[in-house]
Amino acid sequence: MFEKIKVPEEGEKIEIAGDRLRIPDKPIISFIEGDGIGPDIWAAAQRVLDAAVEKKYGDARKIVWMEIFAGDKGQQVYGEGVVMPDDTLKAIPEFVVAIKGPLTTPIGGGYRSLNVTMRQKLNLYACVRPVRWIPGVPSPVKHPEKLNVIIFRENTEDVYAGIEWREGTPEAAKVLDFLNKKMGRNIRLDSGVGIKPISVTGTKNIARKALRYARDRKLPSVTFVHKGNIMKFTEGAFKDWGYELAREEFGDATVTEAELWEKYDGELPEGKILVKDRIADSMFQQILLRPDEYSVVVTPNLNGDYLSDAAAAQVGGLGMAPGANMGDFVALFEATHGTAPKYTGQDKVNPSSLILSGVMMLEYLGWQEAADAVVGAMARTVQEKVVTYDLARQMEGARKVKTSEYATRIIENLN
Repeated sequence: MFEKIKVPEEGEKIEIAGDRLRIPDKPIISFIEGDGIGPDIWAAAQRVLDAAVEKKYGDARKIVWMEIFAGDKGQQVYGEGVVMPDDTLKAIPEFVVAIKGPLTTPIGGGYRSLNVTMRQKLNLYACVRPVRWIPGVPSPVKHPEKLNVIIFRENTEDVYAGIEWREGTPEAAKVLDFLNKKMGRNIRLDSGVGIKPISVTGTKNIARKALRYARDRKLPSVTFVHKGNIMKFTEGAFKDWGYELAREEFGDATVTEAELWEKYDGELPEGKILVKDRIADSMFQQILLRPDEYSVVVTPNLNGDYLSDAAAAQVGGLGMAPGANMGDFVALFEATHGTAPKYTGQDKVNPSSLILSGVMMLEYLGWQEAADAVVGAMARTVQEKVVTYDLARQMEGARKVKTSEYATRIIENLN
């Protein structure tokens, strides 16, 4: 099946069975180390995840890891210029669940973002970013414990669709000619041009995933975040289609903010989900000033990128922020930060983002006991002030340790 990937003899594939996954006791899970600091943080995360599974399940369960390749290592294995091998694009959906370190994204040129490529090629339409505070982590806000949200960001459309033309090219001139002459616009001829598509299909996919998540976990609200006051037919439509989907498919479980006051005098009925929306710039204030009023947040692509990073800053930064790219079933968990090439091979950086992405993966497998064990052990480690340099410089009396040593202490704290 694969040119370079070695499928383990041990373990079984995760299977899609109807509307759910069948998780074997020894699932084969694909991993990509990542570029730059990727190998360092992956080695730490893998050790922690394996130790937690062994601690909670003994010999009964085990993750069987299978390496796949992208980015710099893709070129090493498959040849110069092969940064996203076909093998990898086959393996991720074939084995359903995967996890990866950060991959290089050239700025202003070079090859296109590999993260975006995987999202679009594999239809991983949901970027899922839980943001919660690990007790003891330094924070710039007074009450980081009030922020506990999960952001569902549409992952394939908006300006991230990559439909753009460089200023001065014949293609840009052709688009500008059409827009100015045929559509009656007045765009400067020295402009670069990009297209921002937002579809009914993409919007309803992400809204459905977020509403299911809220319903299944009995969360109190789902908030659509948009800039519909300005971009009425893209982001405004995103809001409208989100409400439409909630009404069509979750009408018995949801109450809109308008209905809350018209029918229920502001008191949310027990067991119902409050569906509301906020303008994007207002939401940046809300997430700081009234974070405990939000639980599930749904956004178009660009707004979600900004908002999830801004929220992460309140709970310790991107080093503490997990994430995943998901389709209907296929899920690719990932560190949410960059490759930090100046720290490559130094065993220095914080692996918590990737470890916590592994926690999300364990939860996706239904292995909640192991997931909870990792979070508890990480909290104990941080409260002991045994941390990597990024946290140590913010904590008085901290003991600064290497990436590998931080992982070792988390493993010790599983007990």
